[in-house]
Amino acid sequence: MSKKLIIAEKPSVANDIAKVLGNFTKEADYFENDEFILSSAVGHLLELAVPEEYEVKRGKWSFDHLPVIPPHFDLIPLEKTATRLKTLTKLIKRKDVDTLINACDAGREGELIFRYIVRHSNIQKPIKRLWLQSMTPSAIKEGFNNLLNDSDLQPLAEAAVSRSESDWLVGINGTRAMTAFNSQEGGFHKTTVGRVQTPTLAILVEREEAIKKFVPKSYWELHATFNTNSHSYKGKWFDEKFTKSKENAEARAERIWDLAKAEAIKLKCLGKSGTVSEESKPAKETCPLLYDLTSLQREANSRFGFSAKSTLGLAQALYEKHKVLTYPRTDSRALPEDYLETVKETLQSLTTSPYHEFASQILVSDWVKPNKRIFNNAKISDHFAIIPTSLEPKKLNEAELKLYDLVTKRFLAIFYPSAEYLVTTRITRVENETFKTEGKIMVNPGWQIVYGKSSPSPSVDSDQENLTLAAIVPNATVKTEEIDTIANQTRPPARFNESTLLSAMEGAGKLVEDEELRAAMSSKGLGTPATRAAIIEGLVSEHYLLREGRELLPTAKAFSLITLLRGLKIPELISPELTGDWEYKLRQIEQGQLKRQDFMNKIAEMTKHMVDQAKSHRGETISGDFAVLKTPCPKCGGILHETYKKFQCQQCDFALWKILAGRQFEVDEMETLISQREVGPLLGFRSKMGRLFSASIKLTDTFEMKFEFGNGDDLEVEPIDFSNHQSLGTCPQCNHHVYEHSTNYVCEKAVGHNPTCNFKVGKVILNRVIEQEQIMKLLAHKKQIY
Repeated sequence: MSKKLIIAEKPSVANDIAKVLGNFTKEADYFENDEFILSSAVGHLLELAVPEEYEVKRGKWSFDHLPVIPPHFDLIPLEKTATRLKTLTKLIKRKDVDTLINACDAGREGELIFRYIVRHSNIQKPIKRLWLQSMTPSAIKEGFNNLLNDSDLQPLAEAAVSRSESDWLVGINGTRAMTAFNSQEGGFHKTTVGRVQTPTLAILVEREEAIKKFVPKSYWELHATFNTNSHSYKGKWFDEKFTKSKENAEARAERIWDLAKAEAIKLKCLGKSGTVSEESKPAKETCPLLYDLTSLQREANSRFGFSAKSTLGLAQALYEKHKVLTYPRTDSRALPEDYLETVKETLQSLTTSPYHEFASQILVSDWVKPNKRIFNNAKISDHFAIIPTSLEPKKLNEAELKLYDLVTKRFLAIFYPSAEYLVTTRITRVENETFKTEGKIMVNPGWQIVYGKSSPSPSVDSDQENLTLAAIVPNATVKTEEIDTIANQTRPPARFNESTLLSAMEGAGKLVEDEELRAAMSSKGLGTPATRAAIIEGLVSEHYLLREGRELLPTAKAFSLITLLRGLKIPELISPELTGDWEYKLRQIEQGQLKRQDFMNKIAEMTKHMVDQAKSHRGETISGDFAVLKTPCPKCGGILHETYKKFQCQQCDFALWKILAGRQFEVDEMETLISQREVGPLLGFRSKMGRLFSASIKLTDTFEMKFEFGNGDDLEVEPIDFSNHQSLGTCPQCNHHVYEHSTNYVCEKAVGHNPTCNFKVGKVILNRVIEQEQIMKLLAHKKQIY
């Protein structure tokens, strides 16, 4: 009897499918019944490799063997999951298997995982596609009743393979070319670049450069207090003839750039009478759109400080493990037009939850109606917006509950009417000068009732908080009782945090505040909602970025890379707009509007240009916006300038390399080293064996840099002395002691020279601090940390 082989992306998904389809017998790594065999990958099982006949055995990191553009790619198994791949290959080749069902995640990466497995097996069998929007039992049953034909998914498969191969070509060739360039004068200075990673880094570097170059300008505002017969109110001076100007982006109607002018207006108006006119207009505020992954990550970062990676992990758990949210890796913020009944069923399930008041109100009021802002097929790609399912959440941890609450409240609020306000603008004219007072009264909270704004309350602009704008007789005369001159300075652009960086990535470098415009631009963004978190984490792990509180700071290594790419004139790697256009072309492949080969030909051209530019600039000095050190030369007292490779004296031969043991020095670290003859301990050095280590750096009497490990020995890496530290318990991997060290709890055998264990737990997980008492309890009971 013939059977169908179902391949899921993860074992947990396979388990869920087995429960729904039923009557399975569990084997070692698969399930089987009379109709199906069911198994799973464990994420990616294979990676791209250059065919052996084209691979370079020696000199990979030299210009002589670049670019590497093979006519095709081979696949090689990942060592850690080789056993699972063998199991799947064996199942695919079974003679009683006549059909394969792709049950990997419904998106580009899930398609890639499945296609690579089938290609590796070298077997041709009919393929069907399970396409799930949620992991509820009813959704799984419906998915199996409506399996898609393989031909429907061919464009998505071609886009997935194109993305994988283009990232390899740009990443491998770019990294080898930039490493070769930086290693010309000796040593090995690995310099990683990526098709999406590096333009994202360029956004952060450009912002930091703008902050460093920013020169604050002084300006003044005039805040007046006016007196009527019954009460007083405040007003702010403004220029009625003001128009926005591209030449002066910092100009505002209320800003006065000359103190003498501000004082003259004050003197002119103080104590004088003025006339009042005002206008009241109704205003409406609609609920923001439903969440896609990027907007959810932005909101969670702004509200709770969750990293993009943490939010993705939480959303994936709420979808896969708890089954209370729909598929999270989506770039859509609308629902299908035939989804009204499903929405009503979900609302009905919420009538027995803590959200019962809002869900019941929506159903009783019959607010679920066709609405293109909510139900719109034209705004849906592979998946629709993230919304709750009809299942009741159980046993959610604090972080999961916060994210579920965000999604559920937005889902409820979107069906409520707009919030309604009465906005009053009062203009007071004194001696031909104008002062503005604004008040805003909530008339009907509408959707904001979901967020706790349940009663109308008067408010005014931020400068006049808690002041009710009391009624006044039309054309009344008032007296200018007081005028304060408020001194201010313009501020530099804000540093990026993960929320604002995700927004910039989504808009290909343009910070777009309008939600619907940002959604329209998302098809030309950097990366996809599913990959942006990994891109940010990759930049952090490669030491291009540092997290300082919620801010993201580019390191000296980041500035060095962007300076190099600018100097080599490779805009393809530093232009967010150009990279966003590549992402747009991948989307065109998905939609069958662009041929895969045309895309790959363009990527090959870009790769050749990138390598040729690096080759043609060999031996040249890269110019850039480099620092002048405050500390004088320790040898002659001359001025020290930063160059692309060194910190160099302008009067003698004193120079120090910017990179030591794979780590690039920050300017302030070099200032400390030269002025105090020692800096550190510093993290991030890498030994010849590739192991990370920390050390202090000393400047010797002969002006050479030397590693210092605390005991005077010039060893590459020294074991860390834990003799004065309290043991927190025994390592669950090797039974040695666990200690607190730096930002982690580590096994004593996981640090120092030749580590034999890799047990390490961060002190902060999902933005929650893990205290010593907690780690001691967990180690005592051998429990896992989630």
